[in-house]
Amino acid sequence: MAEAYIVEAVRTAGGKRNGRLAGWHPADMGGAVLDSLVARTGIDPAAIEDVILGCVTQAGEQGFAFARNAVLASSLPETVPAVTIDRQCGSSQQAVQFAAQAVMSGTQDVVIAAGAESMSRVPMFSNIALHEKAGIGTGPVSGRIRERYGVAAFSQFSGAEALARKYGLARETLDRFALESHRRAAAATEAGAFEREIVPLAVADGLHRTDEGIRADATLEGIAAVKLLQEGGVISAANASQICDGASAALVVSEAALKRHGLTPLARIVTLAVTAGDPVIMLEEPIAATRRALDKAGMRIGDIDLYEVNEAFASVPLAWLRALDADPDRLNVNGGAIALGHPLGASGTKLLATLVHALKARGLRYGLQTMCEGGGIANVTIVEAL
Repeated sequence: MAEAYIVEAVRTAGGKRNGRLAGWHPADMGGAVLDSLVARTGIDPAAIEDVILGCVTQAGEQGFAFARNAVLASSLPETVPAVTIDRQCGSSQQAVQFAAQAVMSGTQDVVIAAGAESMSRVPMFSNIALHEKAGIGTGPVSGRIRERYGVAAFSQFSGAEALARKYGLARETLDRFALESHRRAAAATEAGAFEREIVPLAVADGLHRTDEGIRADATLEGIAAVKLLQEGGVISAANASQICDGASAALVVSEAALKRHGLTPLARIVTLAVTAGDPVIMLEEPIAATRRALDKAGMRIGDIDLYEVNEAFASVPLAWLRALDADPDRLNVNGGAIALGHPLGASGTKLLATLVHALKARGLRYGLQTMCEGGGIANVTIVEAL
């Protein structure tokens, strides 16, 4: 089978809800990262055979062929096609995997995987809530599904609590993890670790080039003082990912395209996996998906130099660490979504950008990325830095 290579991976700096990026139309954010890929790689824009773009809340400004609108908002020629996909939080990670599969199959040679989400302008769940308010339909969970699983609805918040209980994760453990996320993100920012991956965006007072959600002055006492999401639970807004605006993208090509266009790859995709499990606990599936990906690659967790496990809630990466007996010093070394934000459909290629650049900066070889996703699904991508 042919190989798939990542030539470049970029992201915007995260914007807080109603913060510095709230004035950006999401299609324009998507267009900006597409333009950056073209500029940084020197690829002929006409050579791009498809743009696969992840977005979760496909409504309002993110509706109506959103990926196509991102292309039209960019400098890419209108001859470049695009498609929007939704695998919930893993949407743009799945975009990378679809792009890689196209390249590995030999059907395409140059594909962009991307993601964009403005959670300020298109609030999470608004595609459901507006229908409910208008009295249209009965919601996405049908009667048959409710009967099968014995729940009225699926909740990521309940899943995060259930995961913490299953793996014996106390509130203080989650809060300490959250504090470490902010500390690592602040240290990485101070050291310039994100400069290579960030696409600056123009805002009212200059350029937005620093993740807005990082709290360099965070304390354990301050995090512990945040109200719990449910009485008797352990999850709070402070030990969960931040609502965020942002976009990200990666250029995925074949070996033939590397030679044809004179491109230098950052990384090679080693293996891909996607699995599904219990939709009620929902957030545990990265564990099973990681085991499958490692088995496919003939690798062990100790062979992986860095891991990016999305910090949807602190209980997710902590449960993953315990189940896999993984090294916490290799996990989210530049911080994660608790500090940097989780722009839903953009988070997959966002984490990929951070992972490949971190591997290169440290002179390390293998990286693994995984995301928990709505419905009890998870993607895993293993890459080799080149």
